[in-house]
Amino acid sequence: MDDNTLYLASNIKYLRTTMGKTQQDLAKICNKSNTAISNWEKGIREPDAIDLAKISKFFKVSLDLLFLKDLRFFKNNDDELETLYKKNKDRLSSKDKEHIKFIIEQAKKDNN
Repeated sequence: MDDNTLYLASNIKYLRTTMGKTQQDLAKICNKSNTAISNWEKGIREPDAIDLAKISKFFKVSLDLLFLKDLRFFKNNDDELETLYKKNKDRLSSKDKEHIKFIIEQAKKDNN
């Protein structure tokens, strides 16, 4: 099992619980059993491409974020980026400020 699989499993569980959804709720969306959802969340099995698309749509998160970021920590990064920016903005050029603000806004959009 590689890191991406571990992110996928933990992200499915994190998103589901954060949204207050049950395994049964997700099972209905994907037309699967609760056991299948449990296996996805434990990393025992992986959803197929069609189920991944349904999961992405249901949670309103891109597939790359499902696989490539540990979303349990990603949301907190938005606040950390803003705090870091505020503490150091006097040291930045106008162009750097624009770039950093853009990155922060993109991270927020990707997270929502």
